[in-house]
Amino acid sequence: MQTPSSKPKILILHGWGGSDFPHWQSWLAARLAADGYPVYFPQLPFMHTPRKKVWLESLEQIIESFGPDRVVCHSLGNMLWFWYAKAHPGAVFEKVLLVAPPARSTNIKAIDTFFPYPKAATLSNNALFVASTNDKYMSVDEADELQNELNCEMKTVENGGHLNSDSGYGAWQFSYDWITA
Repeated sequence: MQTPSSKPKILILHGWGGSDFPHWQSWLAARLAADGYPVYFPQLPFMHTPRKKVWLESLEQIIESFGPDRVVCHSLGNMLWFWYAKAHPGAVFEKVLLVAPPARSTNIKAIDTFFPYPKAATLSNNALFVASTNDKYMSVDEADELQNELNCEMKTVENGGHLNSDSGYGAWQFSYDWITA
């Protein structure tokens, strides 16, 4: 883990299909690296046809080898995080940013092994859940329910869509400012 004089290690977990440029996660990884943060933004296996077991095994190996202090998740990366939290309830991270998770259930066959996800947990006392008022994967009511379950602060973005590059989220200064503060 980090020493007092070093910058925190930051792990970024993408969602279904990845978060290649111009997605805000790609921008964030590049910005963090340019500013000297140890950052790991892995391409999870079979990102277009993800399986929970494969992604969870990959995440466990990444955490063991990289030892992140802070974690940033987007979309299906949040579901992966919730499954990791269920398997490792004693793990603790400095900060966790959970952006645009999908609803508790889905009828999308390509990602169905992640659903329904278990009781959600952040594994951090300093977590932020970011939702949008018009995310096609999670309604405002579902976001409120998840925020209550997570018992963490929530930021709601007006008309932010799924908070991805299709919604205009490329360079997203907020993500950098929050995870590095």
